[in-house]
Amino acid sequence: MNNTQHPDLLPVQYKIQQLFSQPVRLLAPMEGLSDPLMRQILTQIAYDLGRPYDWSVSEFIRVTQHVLPAHVFYKYVPELHNDAKTAIGTPIHVQLLGSEAQLMAENAAYACELGAPAIDINFGCPAKTVNSHRGGSVLLDEPAVLYEIISAVRQAVPAHIPVSAKIRLGYTDTSRMDDIRSAIADSGADWLTIHARTKTQGYKPPAYWEKIQTFNSLKIPVIANGEIWTTEQAHACMQQSGTAHLMLGRGAITRPDLVARVDNLMDNLINSSADNSVNTTAGNARELSWQALIPHQIKFLEGQAKSEVILVGRYKQWLGMLTKGYSEAQTLWDDIKREKNKTAIITALKMSAQ
Repeated sequence: MNNTQHPDLLPVQYKIQQLFSQPVRLLAPMEGLSDPLMRQILTQIAYDLGRPYDWSVSEFIRVTQHVLPAHVFYKYVPELHNDAKTAIGTPIHVQLLGSEAQLMAENAAYACELGAPAIDINFGCPAKTVNSHRGGSVLLDEPAVLYEIISAVRQAVPAHIPVSAKIRLGYTDTSRMDDIRSAIADSGADWLTIHARTKTQGYKPPAYWEKIQTFNSLKIPVIANGEIWTTEQAHACMQQSGTAHLMLGRGAITRPDLVARVDNLMDNLINSSADNSVNTTAGNARELSWQALIPHQIKFLEGQAKSEVILVGRYKQWLGMLTKGYSEAQTLWDDIKREKNKTAIITALKMSAQ
């Protein structure tokens, strides 16, 4: 079934037109990385730089045997207490992962009762533990199941609330791409996000952005994702994929100003001279210096966590990724990599600005 056969779904089409009236920039769901604290920090930075994310997607909520209680949804998406938005107003879409269509539909409906502004369905997670329990990217080998899950969720969710899906190009290879595209086309999904690699390819470069092109024949917006660390890669991704819509993942954690720099690149391209000469690496006021990033790192270290040990571990994970974007981060990492005291780390962080 497709949306044209369901007059009761028409209200959501107006919302889709509004959401995608301009190229969208999304913060990706990344298990163990883009938790509520990280979302709070990254969306605040993007807002301060003048290019807020259009929305972010939560880490996946695993659906297995029953409708989850409210406290589980609030654990993964505490923003539901705040109109499903971060402190600066970035909407958070709720992502679900599972293989039982009816159970996914019931959980999606309940998430909407709790205030979810949109439901995203995860068919891209490459984790072995998830795949071995028939979740995430393993379902790309079962396009009929993709169709059943998406269509069941679409029918269960109120007509004004969008339903989207996130996929990879395939599980072990790309041989099922045509079947996957057909399943998505008939499912009633309102848009599709594609990580341009198979499960087997994991996160190893390169991403095969050009393979996204085949999905552009769908009657819904397509969002490209995967291996976007720089403005040059963002530009190449948009050209090769044939879509202007991007989801930023690990690159946004490594360079929290990436979303603003990509937006500035688009402005430069639009305003470039007739010979199409444009500097895709040009710096501007939207870039975030290490000094300007320090208060955000301190705020992260002062955030909520089950324990200081967990918080310090999470910060070191972030700092390790920041070393790819900031030389100062490498120096700080060398100084504090064995430090376990949060106060000592904050002191070292402040000193790194001098």
